[in-house]
Amino acid sequence: MLIADQRGAAALEMPIVYLFLLLAILLPLADLAIAGFQYISAFAALRGFGQAILYSPPPDVTNSSTWANAAIAKADSRYPISSIQLICGDSNAACGSGNSDPNLAKWYVYSTTITLAPMVLTSVLCTSGSTNPCTFTLTYSERFQ
Repeated sequence: MLIADQRGAAALEMPIVYLFLLLAILLPLADLAIAGFQYISAFAALRGFGQAILYSPPPDVTNSSTWANAAIAKADSRYPISSIQLICGDSNAACGSGNSDPNLAKWYVYSTTITLAPMVLTSVLCTSGSTNPCTFTLTYSERFQ
């Protein structure tokens, strides 16, 4: 008689199945999604900043400190940019009096940082070599001449 009526067994198993799904599948997926959204947002902010400063290049690439301060003010406040480096030529050297030829390609190089806060996947997502392993630096470059 009891074997024929087993409806209560599913009701007792459901909390265990729900807890497994929540802890083993949904929380790690949420960690990945949040990390992905942060990365995409920061990269989009870097790209948008690069497009904004393309329309106002520095007047003198060898002395661009005042221009850089004005350009940094245009950055997204959620993803601040600490410094802009101007690269002249293909040798990845900073612009100076020796390599500021107008025929050389010139690049902006700048970066921002993101800090992840995973709930479950800390050992998987937090692998940077900085003091806070959940902090990552994203670098972007844009050619302007």
